[in-house]
Amino acid sequence: MAASILGMQNAFKKTVVPPLVVILGATGTGKSKLAIEIGKRLQGEIISADSMQVYKGLDIITNKVTAEERAQCPHHMISFLDPLVNSYTVVDFRNHALQLISFKHWQWCKLIRD
Repeated sequence: MAASILGMQNAFKKTVVPPLVVILGATGTGKSKLAIEIGKRLQGEIISADSMQVYKGLDIITNKVTAEERAQCPHHMISFLDPLVNSYTVVDFRNHALQLISFKHWQWCKLIRD
């Protein structure tokens, strides 16, 4: 009996994939607030998909989450590009986001298995 429970636990650890929650909606509908609340409850992290929030220094015109809000839950893909850089494409953004998602899944799986 104990061996079968241990086997089930090992199988569970190998097949569980962490949740990936996607929040979509129109401007000004509270997506950031909802993302922070979900992130805190799930102990997750936020990967922003806003095409303008990647740029440094455009906080007001892009309505970026504040430093206080970012401190509540780790954020990624915000304020990491100079606005004068014009060689960053949607493909670059996608590749960067996919690398982050893969790395976060790897970290989560490693934590569960250890």
